[in-house]
Amino acid sequence: MTGDAGGAGDPAPGPSAVCPSCGWPVGSQDNFCEACRTELAPAVVSGTSPQAATTCPFCQSDQITPDGYCGSCGRKPPASRDHTEIDLGLVAGVTDRGLRHHRNEDAMALATAEATSGPVAVAVVCDGVSTTRRPDEASLAAAQAAVEVLLDAARTGHDLAESSRNAVSAAREAVIRLDDHPGDSPLLDPPSATFVSAVMTSEAVTLCWLGDSRGYWLGAGPGFAAERLTVDDSVAGEMVAAGLLSETEALALPQAHVVTGWVGPDLGGAAPHVVRFEPPGPGVLLLCSDGLWNYQPEAAKLAELAMPGALTGPLAAAGALVEFALKSGGMDNVTVVLAPFPPRTAGPVKEHAATAPFSLRADPEETQA
Repeated sequence: MTGDAGGAGDPAPGPSAVCPSCGWPVGSQDNFCEACRTELAPAVVSGTSPQAATTCPFCQSDQITPDGYCGSCGRKPPASRDHTEIDLGLVAGVTDRGLRHHRNEDAMALATAEATSGPVAVAVVCDGVSTTRRPDEASLAAAQAAVEVLLDAARTGHDLAESSRNAVSAAREAVIRLDDHPGDSPLLDPPSATFVSAVMTSEAVTLCWLGDSRGYWLGAGPGFAAERLTVDDSVAGEMVAAGLLSETEALALPQAHVVTGWVGPDLGGAAPHVVRFEPPGPGVLLLCSDGLWNYQPEAAKLAELAMPGALTGPLAAAGALVEFALKSGGMDNVTVVLAPFPPRTAGPVKEHAATAPFSLRADPEETQA
């Protein structure tokens, strides 16, 4: 890995395509429809397309009241943000509330583009810091702001390392705008979120992060070993980096998961980490929140869980990793994004907000912690 990167391109609606808004013919290199200016390959952000539940996942009744409660059993079906799946072909992700939290404070944003050298995948994962005000809104605002900067860089050919830093700045500004909201508790810290992003081209992956959301490389064969690509900004991470403790020992500390890097209004000028990773061969990039790696931090073990299915079915593999986290305890929100390398032309955009994603889903009011 090195510290800088570059690369870019234009989004690809597909050959012989037409604008979904007006039906005007569009080319594979078009970002916008020339007739109506509709954006042809916009970013997709989890939790921004609310879908009201029509059936109760707990008792299967269709008696859902206007305020969202089941008229039969009295429980409230999960909101759409509790579980969201996004499949862009080049990159796919799943985010889930978990079994103990009453809401999902993770967010992900995915996008694709078409460069002269081939397709480009863009991904951002943010995890709201639970001890701060409005962490669910912080993660969503940060992911949404950052992915727009990165997608623009992929379209225009701007340097990806510089654009990644700019994306963090945009995320920070978006989170700052959430602060000082009427009714916010003065006893909690300002809104904050961890951050990890990736832009994958046919040559390399540009990673950027602050906090303890992670990036992994999962090699496709025995000669392309799995490895972790990020270093945690946390108490545990700093203890390991200083050589004071092993990762296992550090993670056992009471304050292990206290983050020392984040996007938010009270971190000053903390600089994000930016690296360029050149994959040694075929494989899959994994971005995730700590809701996954808390249960399996080892890259090789994560590869065993995800591969080889993630190479051809990243959405199904992401779902399997999320289900692994839920079966392991589901103590936290969990987000998993997978992008096969080398990237290939994307398929149709699919976003699904599920009310009962897995059989392990529990009543949010009974599992709140």
